[in-house]
Amino acid sequence: MTNKRSSISNKDIVLQTASTLFLTKGFQVTSMDEIVALSKVSKTNIYYHYKSKEELLLAIVDQLISRYEERISRTLTQDMSIPAKMERLFRILMEDNEQIDYVGGCPFLTLYTQTSHSSSEARAKIKAFFDKQLQVVEKLLEEGMEKKELSRNLPVHETAALIVTSIEGALFLTKATNNPMLAQNLIQAFASMLK
Repeated sequence: MTNKRSSISNKDIVLQTASTLFLTKGFQVTSMDEIVALSKVSKTNIYYHYKSKEELLLAIVDQLISRYEERISRTLTQDMSIPAKMERLFRILMEDNEQIDYVGGCPFLTLYTQTSHSSSEARAKIKAFFDKQLQVVEKLLEEGMEKKELSRNLPVHETAALIVTSIEGALFLTKATNNPMLAQNLIQAFASMLK
């Protein structure tokens, strides 16, 4: 335990602890004292790295976005069909939810709904992430239609919006109903619809 902890910086320990609490308990109800107690990092040390709870939130949002974008980017560069890339993209956006009990079903939805309007920077970053995902899906749809791997009659912008919003809805409903098959059924439905 000591070796593991010493190989991770206090800053990273705090980030991991706060991320877990914000995503599974909620940003508003998590106190800095609770982060201190669970991370076993002093309050002084935490405030050295993060000047406020909101600054800590921004670091978590940045980390989440970076992690998802890296995984999505790897998928987009793989040599596979467009339908296979679309399915992999769906799974990337859904797979963490099988392991982590996010309050709102999706880490971004959880953080967005848990932050007040005064946390406009965090909300803007989350919005930008989803705008980028819409662009990624639109590009995949266009590429799939050009390669004749997807139906040529798809309205690209509207279909991309349907896909991204359906994924988010499925994540929330999977959480709310405790039915993991909702997300799986969505993947299968889109695979059929896009042909």
